Amino acid sequence: MSDIGTLIFQIFWMLLIFSLIIPFLKNSALKSAREALIRTLERKRNSRVITLIHRTESISFLGFPMRRYIDIEDSEEVLRAIKLTPEDMPIDLIVHTPGGLVLAAEQIARALKKHKGKVTVFVPHYAMSGGTLIALAADEVVMDENAVLGPLDPQIGNMPAPSILAAVRKKDVNEVDDQTLILADIAEKAIKQIKEFVTEILKDKLPEEKVREVAEKLCEGNWTHDYPLTVDKLKEIGLQVSTNMPQEVYDLMDLYKQSEPKRPSVSYVPAPYYKGRETRGEDR
Repeated sequence: MSDIGTLIFQIFWMLLIFSLIIPFLKNSALKSAREALIRTLERKRNSRVITLIHRTESISFLGFPMRRYIDIEDSEEVLRAIKLTPEDMPIDLIVHTPGGLVLAAEQIARALKKHKGKVTVFVPHYAMSGGTLIALAADEVVMDENAVLGPLDPQIGNMPAPSILAAVRKKDVNEVDDQTLILADIAEKAIKQIKEFVTEILKDKLPEEKVREVAEKLCEGNWTHDYPLTVDKLKEIGLQVSTNMPQEVYDLMDLYKQSEPKRPSVSYVPAPYYKGRETRGEDR
């Protein structure tokens, strides 16, 4: 092999090695930055901080997008973190999720409910479905003014349980096929189960009649499953929500950016602007 060929071969392998090492180093630095910020928030609030943050991620260096949801692995990790926390120490759980497996969400919610120290759930952007279930178990829910929770109507396959029941009730039972009747039976049980769980986690936070009312509103299909329950809407149905979000939570979310697309869809100068203060190139 000629000297030029050898050089090209060596450069190729060096580039390949760098392409594998650089993402590892970046991920390591990002993990360290997250842990440092978590420790800062823990010292500030004298609490155990746990994150449950789901973003669209890329698989390895291949770059395939992967959507994350609450799963059993999440519940195992959160339960372990709670187990490692002294009983009287406050827990701060930062939640950003589209929802996920009901079993996993209920496990987390039940463990938080049993914890003797104060439990605060922070929702900087959204915590839908199972994320809402977890939030309801907290002693305090803190949301950004524009953050949302979501309804808790169970989903049977890709269909809302209340809608299955509504469709069956509109027809004569003899005109409904057996499979749909079975789905309706499952849907009825699923709604009953989730209502019972919501009632259990809210019973010491609201009057008995109000607990029933909230459980019915959240679980019986009053809205579509992706309907955004804003801070005002949650207060309207009787839930207590604070908007006193620590800056560190926003800073932490900046370290959980979505996988970058080939073309950015949102661009801005990443700095706060204040009225009356001069910014580069223009007066505000």
